[in-house]
Amino acid sequence: MASRKAEVSIDPRWERIRLLAGVDEVGRGPLAGDVVTAAVILDPERPIVGLADSKKLSEKRREMLYHEIKEKALHWTLGRASVAEIDAINILQATMLAMVRAVDALPLVPELVLVDGNRLPMWDYSAQAIVGGDGRIAAISAASIIAKVTRDAELTELDERYPGYGFAAHKGYGTAQHLAALQALGPSPVHRQSFRPVRESRR
Repeated sequence: MASRKAEVSIDPRWERIRLLAGVDEVGRGPLAGDVVTAAVILDPERPIVGLADSKKLSEKRREMLYHEIKEKALHWTLGRASVAEIDAINILQATMLAMVRAVDALPLVPELVLVDGNRLPMWDYSAQAIVGGDGRIAAISAASIIAKVTRDAELTELDERYPGYGFAAHKGYGTAQHLAALQALGPSPVHRQSFRPVRESRR
């Protein structure tokens, strides 16, 4: 899945687009688990107060907004790329693939797709990439919240299936606790074998 770089300033005319989809990903950096993306089309008639970059919200606030977004948004969908796909095509291309899957799953074709970051998948949608978009565009903020709450819950479940790694605490990121567990236990089936800390733990 190829991608292209793109970066633009925010256009005030976007506020008048009804079928505007925001897209964001969670999970590019972790050593384990899928990369998860969300696409959200908000309802202008049902505004949601307090949308922001999911990383800057408390867990409690994210959870509250997660449920409000699911209730009030016109549409929301998830896309993902598996650990096997990440290892096969690399994390950047897997992220692009997950974004395509999320937007393709929307029941209506969006008039415009706004993506957090500086890269876009090679797709046929009218789209723009916005650096820092998860803190600047409400629909992208909503997508970041949906994706993060979803992935965090999945890593908590993986913690029960593969105890000892601390997935519930670090959500797969390469913390000192996680790296120590990798050295002691070796990689689990949900670790990304192509990532260097995981590869080195097999030696």
